[in-house]
Amino acid sequence: MTSRKRKYDDGCANAHALELIGERWALLVIRELMLGPKRFKDIQAGLPGVSPNVLSQRLDELEAVSIVMRRQMPPPVSVRVYELTPWGYELEPVMQAIGRWAVRSPSKTLGPLSVNSLILSLRTMFDREKAGGLETAVGLELNGQWFRAVVAAGALKVMPGGQGACDVILRGDPNAVAAIIYGGQEAQTMAASGLLTLEGDPGRLKSFAASFPLPPPALAAAPPLLS
Repeated sequence: MTSRKRKYDDGCANAHALELIGERWALLVIRELMLGPKRFKDIQAGLPGVSPNVLSQRLDELEAVSIVMRRQMPPPVSVRVYELTPWGYELEPVMQAIGRWAVRSPSKTLGPLSVNSLILSLRTMFDREKAGGLETAVGLELNGQWFRAVVAAGALKVMPGGQGACDVILRGDPNAVAAIIYGGQEAQTMAASGLLTLEGDPGRLKSFAASFPLPPPALAAAPPLLS
């Protein structure tokens, strides 16, 4: 399968990086594993547009180049999972840089978000200056998966399955939560409409959301001059 991957015959490290992760779906597979190991069907659930055959091929290719590994979970679970290698996890700052660049695209359109997409976007877009002296803990239950986002001392930590008290808890799908954090939607309004449930202090949630500003879009290219 790896023989089908594109080769650039170019000594540049960027060219080699594209040989490793530049195939369609490859970087999104890595995104879905960035928060920890997953079963095949759980990876596919985060990538509803990929076919099982293509997903299997991408996992095999990423394993062949030491970005992904597979292992058998011990009893009583006893299932096979895929996870990133330590070198694979080093891709997160690369993906954050790409995300910060791409979110400014003049042609970017809205689309569905996976749970991993939203959590990684929070890690990417957090602005310590906007957070100021905010100290808070926000619980996020996203499609049945629990996370605890803590802002303290100008830093953000988002922990899967995190335990502890929360000032605010949001339960819903990633798109509804993103509409509050990035789209300026009022949580109470969305809760009243049944799109999510809200527990806790709405004011603290508003301060939390203000810590994730989106940068202004890049200027679109000017249309060509007519001769």
